[in-house]
Amino acid sequence: MASQDMKSANSTYDKFIATLKWSVPLLAVITLLVVVLIAD
Repeated sequence: MASQDMKSANSTYDKFIATLKWSVPLLAVITLLVVVLIAD
């Protein structure tokens, strides 16, 4: 049973990391855009 829980946890972690790989740069670009708009 513990083996199955570990497989599930690894799968969830892998999906989380994959989501971070594209969401963090996207948020950085959006933040930069907002800062530039506020600075004008």
